Amino acid sequence: MNILEWAFGKRMTPAERLRKNQRMIDKAIRELDQVRVKLEKQEKALVGQIKQSAQKGQMGAAKIQAKDLVRTRRYVEKFYGMRSQLQKISLRLQTHRTNEQMMQAMKGATVALGSMNRSMNLPALQRIAMEFERETAIMDERQEMMDDAIDDAMDVGIEEEGDEVVEQVLEEIGVDLNQAFGETPTGLQTEKVPEGRIAQAIGGPSGGGGGDPGDDDLQARLDSLRK
Repeated sequence: MNILEWAFGKRMTPAERLRKNQRMIDKAIRELDQVRVKLEKQEKALVGQIKQSAQKGQMGAAKIQAKDLVRTRRYVEKFYGMRSQLQKISLRLQTHRTNEQMMQAMKGATVALGSMNRSMNLPALQRIAMEFERETAIMDERQEMMDDAIDDAMDVGIEEEGDEVVEQVLEEIGVDLNQAFGETPTGLQTEKVPEGRIAQAIGGPSGGGGGDPGDDDLQARLDSLRK
C-alpha cells in the first residue's frame, strides 16, 4: 500500500495494478527505443569521424573516437537486452491480466447461470410445453378443416368446366368428343345379316340320298344352329 492509498483509503484492485504496471513498462520500452535510436545515429557519425581522422593522419583522435564507437555499440546491445527483458515482463503481465479478465468473466457468467437456474421453474416449464403442444395440435386440426372447406368450395363446378374446356379444344381441332372417349360413332354400326341369306350345301336336305356324306354333315350342323 503506497502513501496515496494510505491517505485516501483507496485500494486498487489486482486488475488496476496490472494495468498500471503495464503502462509503466510500455513507457520504459519507448524511452529505451528513443535512446537506442540516438545511439545508433551517434554510432554512424563516429564511423564517419574516424574515417576523416584517419584520412587526415590524426591517429590519436581516431583511436579515441574508436573507443567511443565501441562503447556506443556496447550500450546499443545493452539496450536491446533491456528492451527484451522489459518485453518479457510486459508479456507476463498481459498474460496475468488476460487471466484476470477471464476469471472475472467466468465469475459473472457463473452468477448469471445460477440466478437463471434458481429462477427456472421446471414444473411450470413442462406445463407450458404441454399447453403449447396441445394448442399447436388444435391449430393444425383447424387449419386442416379450413383447407378442406376451401378446397370443396373452390372445386364446385370444376369438373363440368373442365369437360367444357376439353370439348371446346376438341371441337377446335376437329375431333368429336364421343369418338375421343371411345364411343361407337354413328353410322358405323354393323348391319344385320338377313336370316334367309344363310349358305346351304349343294344338294340340300331334299337332294336325295345321292349327296356327298360331307355335305350332309355340314347341312346338319347348319340346321342345329338355326334352332
